[in-house]
Amino acid sequence: MSGLAGHRVTAIEPLTLRSRYTRSIGRNARLGAHGDGPEARGWLVRTDTGLVGWGMDERAPSEPSSLVGRPLEELIDPATGVVEPAALGLDVALHDLAARALELPLHVLLSGGGSAVAPTVPAVPAVPAAPAVPCYSGAIYFDDLDPDGAPRGLDAVLESCAADHAAGHRAFKLKLGRGNRWMEAEAGYARDLEVVRAVRAAHPSAHLLVDMNDGYSVERTLRFLEDTAELDLFWIEEPFAEERSGLTRLRARRRELGAGVLVADGEFDPDVEAVLDLAAAGLVDVLLMDVLSFGVTAWRALLPRVRELGVQASPHAWGHPLKTLYAAQLAAASDVVPVVEGVPGTTDGVDDSGYTLRDGAIRLPRAPGLGLELTSARPS
Repeated sequence: MSGLAGHRVTAIEPLTLRSRYTRSIGRNARLGAHGDGPEARGWLVRTDTGLVGWGMDERAPSEPSSLVGRPLEELIDPATGVVEPAALGLDVALHDLAARALELPLHVLLSGGGSAVAPTVPAVPAVPAAPAVPCYSGAIYFDDLDPDGAPRGLDAVLESCAADHAAGHRAFKLKLGRGNRWMEAEAGYARDLEVVRAVRAAHPSAHLLVDMNDGYSVERTLRFLEDTAELDLFWIEEPFAEERSGLTRLRARRRELGAGVLVADGEFDPDVEAVLDLAAAGLVDVLLMDVLSFGVTAWRALLPRVRELGVQASPHAWGHPLKTLYAAQLAAASDVVPVVEGVPGTTDGVDDSGYTLRDGAIRLPRAPGLGLELTSARPS
């Protein structure tokens, strides 16, 4: 028995969810302006017992009508996640629904608290009912380069950091790689260094992370490591496309410098087994597969392997504020997620007031499921 007996799916409804950032987000090393927030698809699942679970998902369930009428326990096992392949596009919604059915916060279910039988993968450790999860701001882009006609310069980056600090963040991920597309290579690299040094000077106690979006070469990454050795960076993310020889050189240089900075990778179109091989070889320290496109169920299966390898994880959450909250629930159920990516903003028609950001950490709600309520949402 899964603990979900007696609940049958009666309806699956599409939703359109509109995210709104706290400010317009600019460029990174590969892409142009990100704007003020995108729309995304979501799904709402109802049962004959009056329960409702919902969530955003970038995947679509195959033939959702074929899932209507099915017992909930045929679609999701609280111990492992979604077990019906056709329902994987309802991953978040079904996890929310199952946790609500069991009257548990989602992170408690994810940690094994909802299992009526022994889980088929090792359960992550039990956690407090309402934990606090460290969270960095992922919204520090190339603000210095905007607008095109009258770029605001370094002060714009510092203003964004100050705004996110005022909102409760105590860690910042700085986008780098201006010389990959937007500036001449050396001038772009010089600006990258200027930004990192200025933010460190303005926030001496903050955790600083940097993300090149594969916009650096191996040689430039080694140079950057040396040029920032005194700045106590927390991690370097996606400096160049995952490549064993380059990562081997990066590891050697880190050791020579005595640098504690971590290497984070695996976000962009990952070959998961290849990334795991790199982690096993000590070349990648933090795995970044996306919380939605990779999925909650897949992350649940992966986290025990991450622990066995002695590395860490931080499910990629950029794009939507809701993804930050999903990643926080996973983090609260695991001892291998040191920090999650914050997307400052709101979602139209969603009450997320159960989550609060204070002193660099998200406090999770005690409510069942995700603790998120729809106040209004547009049908797709």
